[in-house]
Amino acid sequence: QVQLVESGGGLVQAGGSLRLSCAASGRTFSSYAMGWFRQAPGKEREFVAAISRSDGSTYYANSVKGRFTISRDNAKNTVYLQMNSLKPEDTAVYYCAAGRWPGASNLHYNYWGQGTQVTVSS
Repeated sequence: QVQLVESGGGLVQAGGSLRLSCAASGRTFSSYAMGWFRQAPGKEREFVAAISRSDGSTYYANSVKGRFTISRDNAKNTVYLQMNSLKPEDTAVYYCAAGRWPGASNLHYNYWGQGTQVTVSS
């Protein structure tokens, strides 16, 4: 079992930055691939970024590539999402997830956090 708790969301102006954190419980954090997803009102949950459990390979949705960076600190059982050059269309609830493979489908992930709200004003 893995419990995930996101933090770092908030209100920011377009062009600004935020860093989301996701703290995981348990001693097996390094054995999980980690992902970030988001869900805007009235829309389906969508993939944002993922990082592998082993070599730290990263994967991004086209909509955030070049603006967002995912990273992990296995010593702190934490995964981060640095978000720069934010746009109003980035407004959503952001969720972190843990699973075996860093895929873009939510089916790759077994554990989910409760989410943190990110609002980008124009």
